[in-house]
Amino acid sequence: MPAPLSKKVTLSDLRAARASGAKLAMLTCYDYSTARLMQEAGVPILLVGDSAANVILGHETTIPVPLEFMIELTAAVRRGAPLAFVVADMPFGSYATFETGVENVCHMVKLSCCDCVKIEVAPSHAALVRACADAGVAVMAHIGLRPQTVNLLGGYKYQGRTAEQAGAIVALALEMQQAGAAAILLEAVPPDVSQRVVERTGIPVIGCGAGPACHGSVVVTHDAIGLSAHRPPRFVPKIGDAAAVLKEMFAKYVNNLESGAYPAPEHQYEMPPEERAKFLK
Repeated sequence: MPAPLSKKVTLSDLRAARASGAKLAMLTCYDYSTARLMQEAGVPILLVGDSAANVILGHETTIPVPLEFMIELTAAVRRGAPLAFVVADMPFGSYATFETGVENVCHMVKLSCCDCVKIEVAPSHAALVRACADAGVAVMAHIGLRPQTVNLLGGYKYQGRTAEQAGAIVALALEMQQAGAAAILLEAVPPDVSQRVVERTGIPVIGCGAGPACHGSVVVTHDAIGLSAHRPPRFVPKIGDAAAVLKEMFAKYVNNLESGAYPAPEHQYEMPPEERAKFLK
């Protein structure tokens, strides 16, 4: 079993993993308590994803989640897992223009103390990535399927289906590296595409449904542990059924209350005997 994190995970560790061939585990996280448990479980990279819009707030897409909410979540995760490499998602609209993008990225880093920000990028975002890198911000460039463009795509569809699309993804990865991106997140592409991205670039590549060539993988935790309301994507492994465990515990509480087993004497506070006697008299 992996040991709890014992030292701070940094970008140097991600680069070292790429060089050594070690695989990096990354999970989404949205709160202090879960972050603490993930650090104790040895998860090196935590993504405070805009998927919070779906699994925390109940929206159908990631688009409604606001920047300030993402900052609060990221700061909570940072407090819970001070040794993990924490990546903060920049939500929809927070980098719609170059000026607001730079301002909001710096705002996120200052208030949340994250190690890296993730931006869903198109070729036009190269200048933003370069400016952030020049300002000292590590940027993870998210390419392939970009959930924030769901309204343009007409749904969540895997990318790199044609040779032309695959070539464009590889070209975009190279462009983001040249602009100063510290890492790439590659979502929902065939393994041949991720293999080519890994071969052509020199920075860590994290896959999200992108095959085994990537230097690490990330999934939405709620999908992997059975807490999502919808059927998870095909690439998500089932690592547990937390929903069944939680429902059993919740039902036990209801049963204990209805049966009179709770609250029992050990759950109650007692007045000092002399004070109780005075009160009852």
